Parts: sequence; C-alpha cells; structure tokens
Amino acid sequence: MTTNEIYQELGVSPAVLAFGESVLSGLTERFAAIDANAELCQAKVLAAMQKNRVNATHFAASTGYGYDDEGRDTLERVYADVFHTEAALVRPQLVCGTHALAVALSANLLPGDELLAVSGKPYDTLEEVIGLRPSPCSLAEYGILYRQIDLLPDGSFDLSAIRSAITKKTKLVHIQRSKGYQTRPTISVEQIRESIRLIKSIRCDIDILVDNCYGEFVESIEPSDVGADMTVGSLIKNPGGGLAPIGGYIAGTKKCVDRCAYRLSAPGLGQEVGANLGLLPSFYQGFFLAPTVTAAALRGAVFAAAAYERLGFRVYPAASEERHDVIQAIELGSEEAMCAFCKGIQQAAPVDSYVTPVPAPMPGYDAPVIMAAGAFVQGSSIELSADGPVRPPYAVYYQGGLTWPHAKLGVLLSLQRMRDAGLIHL
Repeated sequence: MTTNEIYQELGVSPAVLAFGESVLSGLTERFAAIDANAELCQAKVLAAMQKNRVNATHFAASTGYGYDDEGRDTLERVYADVFHTEAALVRPQLVCGTHALAVALSANLLPGDELLAVSGKPYDTLEEVIGLRPSPCSLAEYGILYRQIDLLPDGSFDLSAIRSAITKKTKLVHIQRSKGYQTRPTISVEQIRESIRLIKSIRCDIDILVDNCYGEFVESIEPSDVGADMTVGSLIKNPGGGLAPIGGYIAGTKKCVDRCAYRLSAPGLGQEVGANLGLLPSFYQGFFLAPTVTAAALRGAVFAAAAYERLGFRVYPAASEERHDVIQAIELGSEEAMCAFCKGIQQAAPVDSYVTPVPAPMPGYDAPVIMAAGAFVQGSSIELSADGPVRPPYAVYYQGGLTWPHAKLGVLLSLQRMRDAGLIHL
C-alpha cells in the first residue's frame, strides 16, 4: 500500500492531499531553519546531561518524603544548565503550567506588593490566580496589587508606559511570551531582552517572571538568557517531549527558586522533599527529546499557517514570519468552521479519534471552549491538538504534534472537514 492510499484510507481525499503537497513545496527553507535550531537545542540538552553525569541510578523511584533523591536533584541541575540559571524546580507536584505560575507569583509577592503585567492581560486561567475574577486564595485576597500595561497595536512592548508605571510598590513584572487566546504576535526573546533591560535600569531589585509556556526550544535562547529572574513552564508542553505525564518547572535565580520551593512544600522544607513517584525516566527522556518534538510541532504550525493563509484566512503568525512559540492561531470566522476544523484534528488522533468535539464550559474560561485532543497524556498540548473559546473572531489555536507526519495528517484532515462542510474550496 502506498502513502497516498494510506492517506485516503484515513479520510484525506486526493484533492486535499494535492493541495497540501502544493503548499509544502514552498516550505523547504522554513523547515531547514527549524531543523537547524532543533540540532542546536538538542546539543544543549545533551551537554547538560553529560555535564551532570546522568546515569541509570538517577531513574530510581522515590516515595514518601523523597529525601536524598539524587535523580530528582540531578534533573533540576540539568534544567538549570540548559536554561543557564542558578537553580531550577522541576516537580510532578507542579500539576500544570498555571500551578507553576501561581507558585512562582505567590512565593515572590507579599501583601502590599504590586504585580505589573507588561504584556497585557495574562492567559485566562491566571485571571482567578491574580484575582481579576474573584476566587478564594487569589493574590488579591492577600492584598497584592495588580496593574497591567497593554502591548502596542503592533504587538511590541509599550516601553514608555512601562517606564511610567514602575513605582516603589512594583515588586514583580509578569511577561507572557505566548499569545494565549488572543491574536496578538508572540513575543520574541529579543523583545523580552529589551523590556528587561529597561526595567532593570529603573529598578534592579524588581523580579521579572516570564511565562515561557509553548516557547521552549523554539529559539536558540530562552528568556533566562536575557535576564529573566524566573522562567516558568509546563512539562506537558514543549519540555516534556510528549513523555512527561505531569509536571512543571521554574528556572531562575536561587533566591526566587528557593522561595518557590518553600511555597510548593512548606517553609523550612523547600526542595528537600518531594518524591519523584517513578516519573524520572519520562522526565529525563522527554527533556532529551523535547528539541526534536518541538521542531515537529513547529513544522505543523508553519504548514497550517501556509495552507490556511493561501485559502484567505487570517493567521497569526503568517507562514513567512519568524516563530517564537508552537501555537498557530487561525481566524475561522464562525462557530461552524471552528467545529469542522477541530473535528479534523480529532479524527487524526491516535486516541479517541472517533469522538466528536463540541463547545462546552470549562473551568477558568469565560466562554464555551472547543477542544480537539486525542492525546496519550490528558491535556498535553505538545501532542496534536486544537482549541479555542467560541467567541468572535472565532479563532482556533492549533498546536503540537509529536512527529511531523502526524502534524501533517492533522492539518490535512482539518482541511478535509472544512471542505466537506462547504467552508473552503480548493
């Protein structure tokens, strides 16, 4: 059986396959650049593992308190070396990216301190953490102040407004690298460098936290390379390589990471406790695979951008633009189109491919959300997935793909479902 016959068996028509191959013919140079960056990042991870003398004893499970867990402690040294930071906290007890961010914020802000977000409103699930939407145990309940500076219309930092906004109460600055459920550009590491340089020139004692979710290994450098005091992310996104079943990381200065460890466990305990529960092999191997898995997801994102751009849809970023995360936003214009797109992604899944995604309420979001994700790890958005709040401009956010062929199939089936519904014409 040929590849084309397999595609037809999976539901891709010859017309959609031909359209996809036509789009791919123009992406050779883009894919070569993605692969070159993956090679560099892979070398960084390998060098850190060799430097820290990773060996088979580091994969042993620990339970209970997890005292003297050398595998856990070595993994954190590996992360710190890859991100070029003084310390790192990498734990299954950080149950998701939002939890890692909440720990980092609450650990490094005290009552009366001000949190200043300089990349606009944070991701939806942080609204209750901060207290923008009332919630028990929010930062607002503990007397932590909040202000935000919106990005300029072109998606860049409003440096003048940031300069004016910093006061004696400003203790921590929040930067969200990825777009979340917005259609703004993702922020590059070089843009982050510029903003950090400005903030530190005004007050060097301000801590700067970068939400790095979806951005790890997309560029050759990370926010921690340009002065971020904390870089935070989820292991079921890029750095887990599709193998980590849970977890988050916080990499940064020893002062900040120590406080995060005390907040995660308890004052006086910090990083000394926290059993690995037998998850270290997947954490180590996932991190090792992360650069090439991220590259596969990036290929899929560029392919999706190029295909839908050719069909006249607005895409963020454009297919020709430099990328700073793995998320591809596509404005589809209607709920019907969002549902058709997500049905195609679900149809391509190795798990739950027979399920039909429909919009539904979801904790932490203020609008119904549709999600397509047939993943081995629940909620893993480094695996092929697509989602979005069902509200104007009806944008769907496509991401992930553990392998390039799988990402390609997902895009093709999304096109097929859109064509079958009469929403596109090839």
